[in-house]
Amino acid sequence: MAQTRTRRALLVVAHPRPDSLTAALAGRARDRLAAAGHEVDVLDLHAEDFDPRMTPADEPDWADPGKTYSPEVRAHMARLDAADTVVVVFPVWWFGLPAILKGWIDRVWNHGFAYGDGSGSSRLGGKRLLWLGVAAYGAEPFAARGWEETVSRLLRTGIAAYCGIEDASVGFVHDSLTAGETAVKTADGILDTFCGTAEGH
Repeated sequence: MAQTRTRRALLVVAHPRPDSLTAALAGRARDRLAAAGHEVDVLDLHAEDFDPRMTPADEPDWADPGKTYSPEVRAHMARLDAADTVVVVFPVWWFGLPAILKGWIDRVWNHGFAYGDGSGSSRLGGKRLLWLGVAAYGAEPFAARGWEETVSRLLRTGIAAYCGIEDASVGFVHDSLTAGETAVKTADGILDTFCGTAEGH
């Protein structure tokens, strides 16, 4: 009898405080992914002391898609490579990604791995991805000023699709400083929709 392949999820958290709303929502994401049958690898960038600064060892070499990157980056690539599903939970700071998360994308979603391997394919192609952003802005002013469209396009098209991930979703939890349980319920709805879809894969 053939064994069922274990589904794996990489849950990336990008907030310096373990008592933050971001961390709490990441915990709920972990529980829902596990309930949907995933083995969950939690990558807390701050807790693991990830260095977001680009180094010469990890700078893309456009002439060499087979470049060997630093041991730290190769270890992160392996964790990303092993996942079928990726969920990234982060605060929306300056209408974008926090520095530690942007640096993780810069260093780990790198040339020859996430894009530009010379074959037109990506090691990330076929994965499912959810970006879950936690914003202090209310939903209406955030959308009215164009930030929902701008940030969503950056994440879904500029990063995910560029790296071969077509099944990418973006969700926002708004009013993070005052919403309380409303923020949690909003996140639960986003996560339930995503994990419910994932369960069918």
